[in-house]
Amino acid sequence: MAAVLVAGAGVVAGGTAGCSRRAATEGASEADASAARLDPACGAMPCELFESPAEALARVLEARPRVLAVGETHPRQGVDAKSTAARFVEELLPTLDGRASDLVVELWVAKSGCAARQRAEVRAVASAQREVTQAQAPKNQSDFLRLYTAGRAHGLHVHLLVPPCEEYGKILAAGLGDVDAMLTMIANLTANEIEAVLTAPDAGLVVAYGGAMHNDLTPRPGHGRWSFGPRVAAMAQGSYVELDLVAPEAVHDTEAWRAQPWYPHFQRGRQGRRTLLFHVQKGSYALIFPEATSDAGAD
Repeated sequence: MAAVLVAGAGVVAGGTAGCSRRAATEGASEADASAARLDPACGAMPCELFESPAEALARVLEARPRVLAVGETHPRQGVDAKSTAARFVEELLPTLDGRASDLVVELWVAKSGCAARQRAEVRAVASAQREVTQAQAPKNQSDFLRLYTAGRAHGLHVHLLVPPCEEYGKILAAGLGDVDAMLTMIANLTANEIEAVLTAPDAGLVVAYGGAMHNDLTPRPGHGRWSFGPRVAAMAQGSYVELDLVAPEAVHDTEAWRAQPWYPHFQRGRQGRRTLLFHVQKGSYALIFPEATSDAGAD
């Protein structure tokens, strides 16, 4: 593989409302315990509060999915907060030790075996991708590389997205400004990697990490091509969980955020130092980290 790494182009997610602490009566049935933890103050969208992101993730994993598809809000320039990728590495990845076997990361890696003409196409597409992601925080790509390294350190089989040489030509033919072609390729490549892993007899939990639109179980109208969720969920026979990670500092009153189903329930600052978990729909969650500015000099 050549040393051409390009972080994928993602989208945003977001949300919060008044909720109660997690509470379940010991010995109660799972259904009763789940009902006890949910707070009607969240309205039509149930939510729970946890003392840590790790506890919230443990709640999500109670369903014992075969695939955990994590979607992040790619950090934007000017947002003074530790990225969701960094927080995933530090606070959530260690909790998957002994459970997850594979990690699929939304990083493109160019094949070294492409012909000279195709290598030129690779460079052209990589340049166009940088234009698409230029509004993202400068550390976004390095955070994804850090995730790749951390996954290997935790003993996971880490998979990157390796487009076939001819895929770059298709993007060029569609036009370098065709974001649809890039996002569709990301979804297809991610699905291919996950499905290949799921066929392995020794596969444990498969974790995918990338942009929040790609993991959608129920894509928004017109965005179906950009999500691998329905396809992978079918491959996993429904044993699939969509988990969006959100840094509350990044949430603003914009069209992209308002499109998130839990946004109407979001009240910044209401959760305090706790972690908020929205139950968006069956198999779909949004985890809102506690608010915290980024540490100076942090990796």
